[in-house]
Amino acid sequence: MLNFESRVGPDFGANGPSYPDAGVPEWYRDAKLGFFVHWGLYSVPAWGTPTGTRNVPAEDAYAHHQYAEWYGNTVRIKGSPTWERHQDVYGTGTSYEDLADHWNADAFDPQAFVGSLVDAGARYVIPTTKHHEGFCLWGTETTPFNAVNRGPKRDLISEIARETRAAGARFGVYFSGALDWHVSDFPPIESDTDLFRFRRNDERFARYSAAQLEELIERFEPDILWNDIDWPDGGKGHDPYAVAALLERYLDAIPHGVVNDRWGVPYHGFITREYRHVEDIIEQPWESTRGLGYSFGYNQVEGPEHTLSGDALIRLLVDVVSKNGNLLINVGPRADGSIPELQQQSMAAMGSWLRGNGEAIYGTRPWRRAGESGQAVSYTQNAGKLYLQASDPATGEAALPAEYCGGTAVHWLGQGGSQPAEVLAATPGSGARLVVPESLRGEAVAVAVLADPLA
Repeated sequence: MLNFESRVGPDFGANGPSYPDAGVPEWYRDAKLGFFVHWGLYSVPAWGTPTGTRNVPAEDAYAHHQYAEWYGNTVRIKGSPTWERHQDVYGTGTSYEDLADHWNADAFDPQAFVGSLVDAGARYVIPTTKHHEGFCLWGTETTPFNAVNRGPKRDLISEIARETRAAGARFGVYFSGALDWHVSDFPPIESDTDLFRFRRNDERFARYSAAQLEELIERFEPDILWNDIDWPDGGKGHDPYAVAALLERYLDAIPHGVVNDRWGVPYHGFITREYRHVEDIIEQPWESTRGLGYSFGYNQVEGPEHTLSGDALIRLLVDVVSKNGNLLINVGPRADGSIPELQQQSMAAMGSWLRGNGEAIYGTRPWRRAGESGQAVSYTQNAGKLYLQASDPATGEAALPAEYCGGTAVHWLGQGGSQPAEVLAATPGSGARLVVPESLRGEAVAVAVLADPLA
């Protein structure tokens, strides 16, 4: 997967536009956990090739795309599994855009939906306002191809924004800046080269994208602008509809706002890593993002073997936060607006764990190192406290850092309240260790708190 912060262009040299001062606000760094919501026309067929557990040749990866939200592209690749299945299910002659008339969101209760995300620990929520398919989930004036005119006949973004803020969480918007298959006439994308070749870069499209993003900013005042896969090159100069001017106006209007790194220009807020394991602390603020399965959009053929369990999700969160990152985990609702049970189970497990251990996550910063080589522990720190997170508590013990000073009080967190920790003194062959209480040995991660020896 690409590192978007380093993929920029065209190079204007000394004539490049000026950008606002880069920065990532403290509220974002404190939040640690957000929820993506991928929901669109692709949720109707809800189908992709679940390739995460088997090998697919690189040249066939786009024809066997694991992302269900890429259905609108994959269905145009002749002979692909999606191309075959679409005709079997919907009939030859039914276009992807015809699926708008199949979309009924009658089970969508925005208050309950957002409530489940916040219960799972979300401090911010980012729905897809327009994915690459070009279908807008708000009542835009730029195109009739939107959820108010067709399909659900509802302003879904307005509903999610209202309930997110009512629940006390921050609200952001995902927007596909450079890809919009509804207003393009290119062949299907079949490689990473095509990803940046088969897209519109003309001024008309740059103005179209800018008008849509300006609408989102004016109507919803988003705390986060999460752009995806670049911006049309025709909108990267000094013009009022170009990225530099858009971001300047956005941050003037919303000084606490933050942006990501996928604009294709030499400016970013936090950087993103998608379905990637990061080995160590990244000094600049970053965000790990992935689905609960191998797809962001709901994929009906994914089962438990493709889905993060509650324990795996908790361990992922702990690992990302120990390395200075936020986790933006995705929920992919069904077309009707309900959250699949497999996703609900993992979300509920994480929310339950955070209710007992959230102080080791929210508001923390990385310690001098993320963890210990060969040991199932990781660290975060805040206000003079060091949080030791043991990700294999079933072993009954957890290594203390070499800097630990004997006699320092240590206690365990958990839903049952704090409890004192038993410390095993260092021996010639082993450093000091903690005994994990029996009551915590079944947890995904057990958290101990001690005074930061480096504070």
